[in-house]
Amino acid sequence: MNSVTLNNGVEMPVLGFGVFQIPEEETQAAVEAALAAGYRHLDTAASYANEAAVGAAVKASGIGREELFITTKLWIQHAPTGSVEEDTKRAFENSLHRLGLEYVDLYLIHQPLGDYYSEWRAMQDLNGEGLARAIGVSNFHPDRLVDLIDHNEIVPAVNQIETHPFHQRAADQTLMLERGVQIESWGPFAEGKNGLFTNGTLASIGETHGKSVAQVVLRWLIQRGVVVIPKSVRPERMAQNLDVFDFTLTDEQMTKIATLDTGASQFFDHRDPAMVSWLGGRRIS
Repeated sequence: MNSVTLNNGVEMPVLGFGVFQIPEEETQAAVEAALAAGYRHLDTAASYANEAAVGAAVKASGIGREELFITTKLWIQHAPTGSVEEDTKRAFENSLHRLGLEYVDLYLIHQPLGDYYSEWRAMQDLNGEGLARAIGVSNFHPDRLVDLIDHNEIVPAVNQIETHPFHQRAADQTLMLERGVQIESWGPFAEGKNGLFTNGTLASIGETHGKSVAQVVLRWLIQRGVVVIPKSVRPERMAQNLDVFDFTLTDEQMTKIATLDTGASQFFDHRDPAMVSWLGGRRIS
């Protein structure tokens, strides 16, 4: 399975290339290397400050636009004296200009903060105009996702959330499946936290297949039906991350990896007042 079909019929590659935390001055070279390695799914965001570099790499590659799947994200819009909907459309136009594209394949609300209802109404218009082939959200916990679905016309095509062996989000994924929302993982390697790359269970499974821990993690996510966007600036790692379609984890191996779930984020502390505010007082889970 190299792609998934979103709830509006758009095909999305199951494995992509993320550019979060790649410095702007390094992004074009990294994306050019990724495209040369075979990636056709790219993920960026306005807040990453590297959309222009992604666009430059796409242009330099000479790859036909129809062969690519490109995602960017809307940062929080604040319009105390104006219209959040208008600001959202303006932000989208700015992203499109920086990318040098006529449309994006997926446009996401980056965080469930601010007046995201107005943002979503604007994004529904962008989708209707064909400027964003699919629209979705990122970092939405189940209650906010369901609320958005129940009170709007278009069901988000994707919810991009922290998902990796130590925070597996199985219940979240079940709810998304029931609601027709595709789960997508950011941080599939947990940025190496909690000793992921030296984890004994993952390493042992990798040895069985002649694969690295990173490849085992990506294969595990893909077999769960999770879209993944690993990041690397090293061409050899980019190629390795793509090489995960020639083996299959057994049910026993999938079960072993399931035991690694801690049920908690590796990035956010639920005791942090700012995070508590973001979650509306709910504990991260």
